[in-house]
Amino acid sequence: MAAAAVAAVRAWFWNERFWLPHNVTWADLAGEPDGGLQYPRASHVLSAFPLALGIFAVRLLFERFIAKPCAINLGIQDSGAHRAQPNAILEKVFTSITKSPDGKRLEGLSKQLDWDVRKIQRWFRHRRNQDKPTTITKFCESMWRFTFYLSIFLYGIRFLWTAPWFWDTRQCWYSYPFQDFLIMFVHHLATIGLITFSYMNNMVRVGTLVLCLHDASDFLLEAAKLANYAKYQRLCDAFFMLFGVVFIVTRLGIYPFWILNTTLFESWELIGPYPSWWLFNGLLVTLQILHVIWSYLIVRTAYKALVRGKVSKDDRSDVESSSEEEDVTSNSTKGVFSTSSNGSNRINGHVAGGQWTEEE
Repeated sequence: MAAAAVAAVRAWFWNERFWLPHNVTWADLAGEPDGGLQYPRASHVLSAFPLALGIFAVRLLFERFIAKPCAINLGIQDSGAHRAQPNAILEKVFTSITKSPDGKRLEGLSKQLDWDVRKIQRWFRHRRNQDKPTTITKFCESMWRFTFYLSIFLYGIRFLWTAPWFWDTRQCWYSYPFQDFLIMFVHHLATIGLITFSYMNNMVRVGTLVLCLHDASDFLLEAAKLANYAKYQRLCDAFFMLFGVVFIVTRLGIYPFWILNTTLFESWELIGPYPSWWLFNGLLVTLQILHVIWSYLIVRTAYKALVRGKVSKDDRSDVESSSEEEDVTSNSTKGVFSTSSNGSNRINGHVAGGQWTEEE
């Protein structure tokens, strides 16, 4: 019974009429038994897991032996925040109840510990700062992402430059889904999400175009953050503005008029729609909506930077000042351009995690 149920679910999930165009079956994509012509298979996606472990190991080595020495040579200090005085009661409140107690709770703790309220506020401020990464840690993260994004973008350009579908998107749909995939295999495993879907039903050509387009701006953002951590403010501003321009041109210009045009209209003309075609394009249109939102946030941040005179900074490890903690009405102004400490934000990491802020 269990085996029959699993087989039924498997048959339903891999229904050919959902995943593939009309008159195409999974057997057609099995490839040649002698190892000649091969097509992507869903099982290939499992290769992403050992590849991810390998990339993670390379990242650790890169941050330890390359990024950290670079940060030290640039004068970035590896000093941590002031550690809070050990206190079991306050630690329990911090870990179990709240990291920022309100006035009523502060008064109660003050009576319980016979501490001044400002001393308790200071303890919580120091305790919060202990959990934030140092500037050198953020520099190493950004240097790794900068190197990875730039490398994968150049890798994509290297192979797509000679691909006919890079210059004529209609080539994405000629002979679909019977297209070779080998030179794009590693590049596809760089991300999962939407790319997993494109790989499973062999939309490899258009998938490579989507990847390459999205890689075009990410390394510029990391370059801006590196300059910010190293206190090269003008260079930071320049990279951030360049990032904003490239992001908006690629996501609001090239993406809809090049990518969506071929997935929605050229593919309709050449192969016709089928169930997974609608899902695939629905995800791509959703991504376009996110592009509009991200572009708005970037433009707003750029405008604030122009008004204030510099791009605001990443505050994930900024040490809180006494005035920020102890004054009820703080003068700090929060920015809206976000970055993630692990790059997962996001579809692309533009709206998640900590925020870049400017202290006025």
